[in-house]
Amino acid sequence: MRIACYNVEWFDRLFDDEGQLQRDTCWSGRRGVKRADQAKALGHVFQRIDADAIMVIEAPDDHQHRSGTRALENFAKAYDLRSSKALIGFTNTTQQEIALLYDPTKLTATHDPIGALGDPVPPFNETYQIDLDIDNRADSVRFSKPPLELAIETAAGNNLRMIGAHLKSKAPHGAHNAAEVMRFSIANRRKQLAQAVWLRARVEEHLDAGEALMVLGDLNDGPGLDEYENLFGRSSVEIILGEIGCPCLYDPHAARALARKIGGEPTTSRFFLKKDNRYLQALLDYIMVSDDFRYKAKTWRIWHPFDDPECWEDLKLRDALLTASDHFPVTLDLDF
Repeated sequence: MRIACYNVEWFDRLFDDEGQLQRDTCWSGRRGVKRADQAKALGHVFQRIDADAIMVIEAPDDHQHRSGTRALENFAKAYDLRSSKALIGFTNTTQQEIALLYDPTKLTATHDPIGALGDPVPPFNETYQIDLDIDNRADSVRFSKPPLELAIETAAGNNLRMIGAHLKSKAPHGAHNAAEVMRFSIANRRKQLAQAVWLRARVEEHLDAGEALMVLGDLNDGPGLDEYENLFGRSSVEIILGEIGCPCLYDPHAARALARKIGGEPTTSRFFLKKDNRYLQALLDYIMVSDDFRYKAKTWRIWHPFDDPECWEDLKLRDALLTASDHFPVTLDLDF
């Protein structure tokens, strides 16, 4: 079975209010990319990864007047994808949902949020109380994009839990000077780490219950990604993976990055920095698994157009990956 995680930059901009795919010459949400070109590139990438289930980050918007699931299912139909069924959990107001697109002949998926109002670890669409600045006063934290909690049963009868996550970016939007950049960045990191602590608390509930668990998504963070990590001691990735001595999750790309203080490391995204006129690459996307999956895993793969030999040598795939999104898919092949 192949599981994938893929952040699709502004997927929502490719659909109208009826969920119909807009393959025209209007600009997409991608820099310098027309909607028809992004849609075609995405169709090719989804076909090539050919996953049984894809956790789609920045999935099409879902609210009273737009259906993200209808948009994704129309996309799957347009490109004849066997992963043709879509599921969205708690919606948000960012126009970037978290969704699962899956093959209904290979598995069933149910939105199954854990926790109740008033619990120490509340549902992800509620508020979490945590002392962020050690002043003996609880701060209220909310997810701008509540994680998607799923109960999965494969056609072979395997049961597992899956959590899709997209943690808040630390970018200091709205800052007008260096002092504001620092203040906004620190505040955003505090909030992001609080979200990571909340997510880790849910992870521990599943691991303590002996459940097979997978956490997939864009954590907008990674070991050594910025200077503010030193201020707080740990990245969101390290918090969610867990500390030695506790039940831990595993992702080989995160493990490799954490083991290095200098030198190359895996990357899953590529952003253009207009100010510097160059591209920045970063490890932001993960498929973290409990021990149940770690020893069933055959291959973790980042479909990077420059780092993966097959992607590099296949010119059509390489160009599609670069056109489709500023992130690249991550896949995990499991032998059940």
